[in-house]
Amino acid sequence: MCIGQRTKPPLVVYFCSIQERTLRKELEEEMAEATIDSEEDPSEEREDLGPLAPDNGGTFQQVTNLLNIMDSESAKMDTAGAGPDMRKTLASVIITEKATTEPSVVINALIRCLQVPKISTQRKVNIYNILQEIIQQEGELEEQCVQRLVAIASREMREILEMEGYVKAEAASDTLVALSRNHFSLVMYELQHHLKPLNLTDEFVIVTLAKLANGNVFEFMPYMGITLATIFTMLRLANEAKIRQVICGAMETFCETVQFYLRHLEDSVYPVMTEDQFAMKLFPLYRYFVTVWLRNHNPEVKLGVIKSLKPMLNLLLPNDDLREQVYDYIPLLLAEYQGSLEALCITQVLRQILEVSVITNTPIPQMQLHPIFMELHVQVCAKAPTQQHYSSQNLMEIVHCFIALARSYPKELMKFFFSQMEMSKEAIRVGTLTLIRAVVSADEPRMNIRTIYLAIRVVKNTLSDTRSKVRMAILRIIGQLALSGYQERIKGWGLKYVSTQLTLSTYKLTNHRESFYQRDLEEKMVHKVTMDTVRIITSSVSGMTNEFWVRLLCYIVETDYTEALTPICISLVNLAERQLHSKDAEADAAGKSRHVDLPAPQRLLARLLVLMSSPYKGEGRGIAMLNLLRTLSQSIAPSMADAWEQEIPLLVKYLEEHTEFTWNQKTWEDKLIQGFLYRALGFTLATGLEASKVEVLLLELLYKTDYGNDFDREGVILCFGLCARGQVKTVLNVLHDFEERIQESEQSWQIGAWRKDHPWRRETVKSALMVMYSCVASHCHPQMLLTHVDNPITSKIIHHYSSSCQDICLKMAFMKSVVQVTNAIKNIKDLEDFQFAQKTTLTAMIMVIMKAEPADNLVSPVRTMAMDAFLHLSKLRPFYSTEENSELMDISIHSVISLQAPGEDNESLKTLYANALCALEQLMEGIMQRQLDPKGLQEMVHLLEKWILSEKEWEREKAMNLHLCLMRVYVQSIGVCIPLKLGQFGTLVGLIAPCTCDSHRRTRMTSMDVLSSLLDLHASQTCHSWGASTERELAKCKDDLQGLDDERILSVSSRIAKVACMQFNCDEVVSLVQKLCENIGALDLQHDKASVTWIGTFLQMRVKELEDKVAEILGAILVHLPVVDHLEVRRLLIEGILLLAHYHQETVLTSLLRQPLPMESHLTEVWLAVAENMPFARMMLRGLMGRLQSRFTPGANAASKADIWRLAAVDPLMTLCTIHLLIEKMDKDDKLPDIFPDLVYTLLLQLSSSQGPEAVSPVLKTWRLVYSGTLPEEMNLQRVTIKSMQLLFRRLNNEQLVHTLEEQGVWVLLESSSTFLQGVGLLARLCMRHVQGYRQRLSELVLRGMDSEVLSCRVSSTAACVEFMSDPILYQEKLLKPVVSMLERGVDQEDVALRVLSLRALGNMALGAPKKVRQYRKVLLEKCLCSLREPMSTSVTSEGMEALAKILAELREGDVGSSFDAISEQCRAFFNNESGLLRLKAFILFGKLAKLVRISKKHFFKAEVKKAWIPLMLHCQDPCSDAAQACMATMFQCVRFWGWKALEGSSGPSDSSAADKMTAFQATLCSVLTQKKPAVLYSFLLETMTYVKSNLSRIRIAACNLAGIIMKQMSAHYLKKLDFPAIRNSLQELQLDSDPGVRKAALDTLKILDTCSQHRLLASPEGIS
Repeated sequence: MCIGQRTKPPLVVYFCSIQERTLRKELEEEMAEATIDSEEDPSEEREDLGPLAPDNGGTFQQVTNLLNIMDSESAKMDTAGAGPDMRKTLASVIITEKATTEPSVVINALIRCLQVPKISTQRKVNIYNILQEIIQQEGELEEQCVQRLVAIASREMREILEMEGYVKAEAASDTLVALSRNHFSLVMYELQHHLKPLNLTDEFVIVTLAKLANGNVFEFMPYMGITLATIFTMLRLANEAKIRQVICGAMETFCETVQFYLRHLEDSVYPVMTEDQFAMKLFPLYRYFVTVWLRNHNPEVKLGVIKSLKPMLNLLLPNDDLREQVYDYIPLLLAEYQGSLEALCITQVLRQILEVSVITNTPIPQMQLHPIFMELHVQVCAKAPTQQHYSSQNLMEIVHCFIALARSYPKELMKFFFSQMEMSKEAIRVGTLTLIRAVVSADEPRMNIRTIYLAIRVVKNTLSDTRSKVRMAILRIIGQLALSGYQERIKGWGLKYVSTQLTLSTYKLTNHRESFYQRDLEEKMVHKVTMDTVRIITSSVSGMTNEFWVRLLCYIVETDYTEALTPICISLVNLAERQLHSKDAEADAAGKSRHVDLPAPQRLLARLLVLMSSPYKGEGRGIAMLNLLRTLSQSIAPSMADAWEQEIPLLVKYLEEHTEFTWNQKTWEDKLIQGFLYRALGFTLATGLEASKVEVLLLELLYKTDYGNDFDREGVILCFGLCARGQVKTVLNVLHDFEERIQESEQSWQIGAWRKDHPWRRETVKSALMVMYSCVASHCHPQMLLTHVDNPITSKIIHHYSSSCQDICLKMAFMKSVVQVTNAIKNIKDLEDFQFAQKTTLTAMIMVIMKAEPADNLVSPVRTMAMDAFLHLSKLRPFYSTEENSELMDISIHSVISLQAPGEDNESLKTLYANALCALEQLMEGIMQRQLDPKGLQEMVHLLEKWILSEKEWEREKAMNLHLCLMRVYVQSIGVCIPLKLGQFGTLVGLIAPCTCDSHRRTRMTSMDVLSSLLDLHASQTCHSWGASTERELAKCKDDLQGLDDERILSVSSRIAKVACMQFNCDEVVSLVQKLCENIGALDLQHDKASVTWIGTFLQMRVKELEDKVAEILGAILVHLPVVDHLEVRRLLIEGILLLAHYHQETVLTSLLRQPLPMESHLTEVWLAVAENMPFARMMLRGLMGRLQSRFTPGANAASKADIWRLAAVDPLMTLCTIHLLIEKMDKDDKLPDIFPDLVYTLLLQLSSSQGPEAVSPVLKTWRLVYSGTLPEEMNLQRVTIKSMQLLFRRLNNEQLVHTLEEQGVWVLLESSSTFLQGVGLLARLCMRHVQGYRQRLSELVLRGMDSEVLSCRVSSTAACVEFMSDPILYQEKLLKPVVSMLERGVDQEDVALRVLSLRALGNMALGAPKKVRQYRKVLLEKCLCSLREPMSTSVTSEGMEALAKILAELREGDVGSSFDAISEQCRAFFNNESGLLRLKAFILFGKLAKLVRISKKHFFKAEVKKAWIPLMLHCQDPCSDAAQACMATMFQCVRFWGWKALEGSSGPSDSSAADKMTAFQATLCSVLTQKKPAVLYSFLLETMTYVKSNLSRIRIAACNLAGIIMKQMSAHYLKKLDFPAIRNSLQELQLDSDPGVRKAALDTLKILDTCSQHRLLASPEGIS
């Protein structure tokens, strides 16, 4: 479009500008006229949305006129059709330009226009469009203006009455989006206001939110979570298809926005939300879409859901947890294939899921594989439905799905393909093969070789199908394999199939019938595909097999379908060039001939010459054939190669310069015959005459030989071998001709030529032929050998052996031939990189021979010859892999080592046996030389290991001898060059060491030699020097091993271990112990004893150095301990564990405590062994306590390796179970005095930490190692801890204490979280009374716990401190000062329980150390007052007042100081509290203050009493009886402060009831006040009336009664001052009280009030008159 604008002619631009100026002028004139008209009648009705800014200079009318112009132009366009709308555009531009100078005025005018009623939808759309342009132009606007516009646009966006309403709503929505760029918060607030949970909002609210998210990514993100959550609540309410489509579209936008946000997190200034957080919010919507909306019958809803799933999955699939849940809904997606939905959409989603499963290596569940296979496969094989418009794209997506499946489930997929291929339908087979081709052609990462192998197996199963489409599909797969780099995989079957199809299609095309036109077309397609495949193969496959090369050459020679010869020749040229380029560079530099293998060069030459007589047929075959001859010149006619190099280009040039219409056939034939035929014929005659004579002579010799005569047979074999030095081809041709002429009958060969008296035995001839071929290989020229060794020499040897009866003679002849051939190849000096192709086949055949030999019988030298053949083959390329070497050795060792030694009287068998052993040793040495490193040594030892541990003596003896031989070879060959791998020395010694106690003497002696060899090797590699004394000790040990006493032999083995121990570093010790433990139970008891003896010896000597390796050693012992059956062996292993624990306690503790629960028997045995040794058990108990205590101490940094293990995380339940077991099993008479208090206190803290809801016994990790359920009910932290504590207290032998603990329910209290602190206090109290000797230590522990950073520890310790503060112990032990300091901090804590306990403990100082209260009075009073001033909870305030009451009892008036006033004021504040407990404590505390008052505070307290008097009198009838009694006692204590004897007398004891006594007291008091202080009585009445509205009914009754008593006693003077109407109203309101007692008391008081009112009237002057 921009290009079009630039290319307009200048004249057009000029006239356009003139037209624009003219229109602008006309519009301005019309606008001015309309403005004048509008001034006459400016009033218009509008919708009232608030005050508008005043119109400035008629802007509103100008804008209105321009809008009218736009409306008129729109109407013209509607009637006249599409055309220029210049006037409309200019009107819009004028409004926009005016907004540049006065944006607010113009926008307000437009908003006012929007508010005009009954305007057209198009007009509103025009206004919104203009507003959008102004907003984009101006940026930020006035906030009031923006608010009005947001409100209007939001309302109209939600009003959709008809189709035009959608246009208006869309325009309003776009306007809001434009505003959001600079006023996001205002717009977002409006939209969120209409987006409410569980309320289906208008569709354009959701649409606009999606646009907002897309245009304001980072600003929207803080609202994304709540938006998604709210939309989720609407899903169930969205029943209409339209709103569902809108939500789906919005979700698609939201997900894409989130993806953009996550990719640009670094640009965001808002709080960051992670991908996982978004995914968790998104998944419920995904689940609802798939399970509910996707099943909707509306196709548009389905399509919307499917489209929204793709971006949703981009966020869900990266999450590991959600990904597996997404997999669960795959069946629902598959079900949609049966519906009307476009299959492409479903497949795209499925591909997305499958490809992510490959990337994340989390395959989909197995159970879903077959449905996926079937649904996708059907679509590939079946014709697409007519309603599917994207079938080709769908097929491409399906292909990608299968590629992903092949990466994750190659075996299952290929098994499915295999099952489909078994069906005979052509479409299914072609579809399946197409998919296999796609799998093979997968881009990076390429398919693994296992998948390709399985795919090829499926393809091979279909090779026999003769249908055209199937054949083409197979050929394409072969070509694809070559293109994708799997050339090696098509050699053999693939090349053979291509060759076969080439021949078959050629045959069918040359023998076609005219009536089968369709078949001919299909066959031509097959031929074309075949030729394409040949081209691909020959241009990409390196190292082409000779068979395919020969087939292509034979095709040229034999085919009658000459149309295909041109591409075949081109392919052969490519193939030959690749073969030539693969030759050695040195040969080319030396000028040697360029040679490739040709099966019949003269015949090929003749065929090419005949075909080239018509060079332009078959797409110009002449040039292709000439190029082929030039490439093969060195192979067809080496002597003419130089001449052909000059002449062939001239012939090619001639053909290129002409066509089939311009060439001259005679000229061409002259050039061809002169250039090739005469010379070729002359070369053939020159070399062929002698060859024919040789052939005649050799054939005659073959026919006349008596193969049953060894001399004759060996003579003819030698003759053929010598003849092959100069005539190898002739010899091979003769042998081939001889084989062709021999005819096989059903019984045997009975052919006799010339000599009828020599019938041939089939196996004899085959045996001779095998050796002949190998003899030819031995004598022929090295270069000729490399050409023919694979085929035909070795191939013929294999053929003759495979087709024979395979008796012993044939086996021996076969292996003799193999040895001769391999020797011949090995003797070639310049062997270079020659690969013996038949090596694998020969090895497999010899393996079969070895396996067929009887395991327990030796009757022939077959074993020996086979091992010799293995040895020779191992020296040729391609070398055996490590796995192949292991397999060869395993078969050979098994074949020899299982044989028992023959008797002394059988010399022939002894020779066979000795030869077999010698051959095995030589084979081992030869293979060892191929991998002469520590890894190779370990592989060999691994093969011998099962025989070293065999139950049969002779097998162990031979295995040990082989091991010794192996060590000698290794030491002699490698010495100190390559050190053993870390840990390998220990492993090797660990295997041999127990064998020094073998029951067989010779095995013991050999094992000692092996051990010495290992020690020597290690010493030389680590530069350790052997002392003479060490050498003598080892020699003496070897002599002592010849004895027969088992115990003595065990002792000798221990001595050997002590000598060897010093050679080991720590890593080697670990590997030694691991190997020794691993082999326990592999043989007999003596072997096991030797193993544990070595373990014990090493641990005793090196235990202190093994700090870093203890965990590995202990792990090895613990793993194998459960399977040890013999008790003595188990005991010795446990002693080793205890030895490690003695020196490395923390490491061993951590390892043991990390074992699974419930404790297994072997682990219990370890702890029982610990319990038997009391000092050691105490040490372990301290370590276990430390593990529990570490949870309640600040996180410490490890200062040593022991600290690292000590601070390592362990299961507290395991620790507690271990403590319980030790306490239970240790000596019952030992009271554990040194650890009792620490242990009790540690268990108590552990119990406190397990009271919270988070500490409920979980399914522990260690439990899951063994069991799948939950722990037994009795095995939880609380119960195990309490049981341990019970066991501890029983050890004290204090029956009274044990009985008291049970009787007072201490254990029950401790087990419940609600009564735990009560139980702690009770336990502490009983310990103070009954456990006198531990009080000091317990006090110190409590003090330490109160200083802990762990809250539960501080709370529990403070609960115990409450009881300790009640006892003089803290004062006596001089611990009071630090305790008070910690309690002072406890009072300031936020935890309510800790504050309550701290206050209680401070108050208890008055009980335990009353003399110290005065010393700490300042702290005590301050902390208790704080609890009153800042009432955090009822319990804290109550405890503060109770503590004050205790403290004040020990202080004098002067000690309290200024705190007295504060206490009194705070105390009075709680008199009317709703809590009965607080009222009770307040009355008691006020009474304590009354007792404390002496002289200095008497005046102050008298005033306080006056202020408190009415509450005191009223609360004597408090509904809480305790509070009422305390109040009455306090009130009577305060009577003395009135100073009136009459009152003090009335407050004394009497026989009347409390109510009567109180009434009498109140009457006496009022009477006295009337006489002495009537004003006070008047104030009391007023105060009393405030209590008639109390929440407590008893107080309301008491207030009514007291008011009546006061009014009765009040003087007339003060009666006049009363507001009788107000009092009456208050009392009358009480008549409606729900309590009848209140109503009665109010009625009685009303009567008194009426009486007083009458008295007042009578007393007044008006009343007298």
